[in-house]
Amino acid sequence: MLSSAPKTSLALSSRAKRGICFCLILTMLFLGAPNLAQNPPKRPHILGIADVHVLVSDFCRARDFYAVVLGQSICCEKGQNPTAGALFVNRNQFVALTTRSSLESNNLIAGIALATSDVAALRLYLTFHKVTFEVFKDPTGSIVVAIDPEGHRVSFVQWSDDVWKEASGHRSSLSLIHAGFVVRDRAATNHFYKDILGFHVYWHGGMKDDQTDWVDMQVPDGTDWIEYMLNVPPDTDHHTLGVMNHIALGVPDIHVAQNQLLSSGVKLTEEPHIGRGGKWQLNLYDPDGTRIELMEFTPVQKPCCSEYTGPHPKP
Repeated sequence: MLSSAPKTSLALSSRAKRGICFCLILTMLFLGAPNLAQNPPKRPHILGIADVHVLVSDFCRARDFYAVVLGQSICCEKGQNPTAGALFVNRNQFVALTTRSSLESNNLIAGIALATSDVAALRLYLTFHKVTFEVFKDPTGSIVVAIDPEGHRVSFVQWSDDVWKEASGHRSSLSLIHAGFVVRDRAATNHFYKDILGFHVYWHGGMKDDQTDWVDMQVPDGTDWIEYMLNVPPDTDHHTLGVMNHIALGVPDIHVAQNQLLSSGVKLTEEPHIGRGGKWQLNLYDPDGTRIELMEFTPVQKPCCSEYTGPHPKP
């Protein structure tokens, strides 16, 4: 009996050692968990708007309109019946057009694409923040597509900081500086764009000085922005929705742009005016009633309601 005691003691010691090791591993994992929460994946740069996706009812008619506005001569050839295509605004931005079905909503701004410095890092970042997304492949690489709280497709395409900056420095006189759309749930939309993606308020204003009808949310690492169009009733008609859901092209001089459009045969229904944000602007409308807002890059007078809090775009 005595001779077997050491064996039992050794066996117990081995189990004890394994138990101690197991406890140590659990302790390390437990202590390491808060560190993971305190050091989430870093958000890569979000540099600006790469493109805006617009739905149209007649592709050729719409493409002819946008081609003239963008100073291009592209048009549909006789007998062609395409349903999708894109027109470049400058070297790193374009407007994508797709023929819509009759079942789609009156919001004809279907989505935007944002340039990011690292798509792979963005996937990790969105996953950490529990944002659902899909990944698609194209000749230029991976594209990440998420859906914002208002149902818009938000795509992320990769541009290095230097290449985006270099291309932006060689833009033509036109730049895609913002896209606006109706927002019903500002808190949820803010959580997506502000809390997760890092957008910040560039300016906000309204039809009256004491109310907020528009909130301009600027990308964290550039000058482009998206515009919340607030206080829009659910039963708003197609015309008003076309005014609210819009894109904006930056121009150096609104009056020069006006004369160029007139000389190209574009029929304008409005005159240039200084908007509530203190910038010259001019509205025109595509064949489906979507507003195309031409806007000077910098204000010429003090804006209503709030001051600008970020850098202005440049040509």
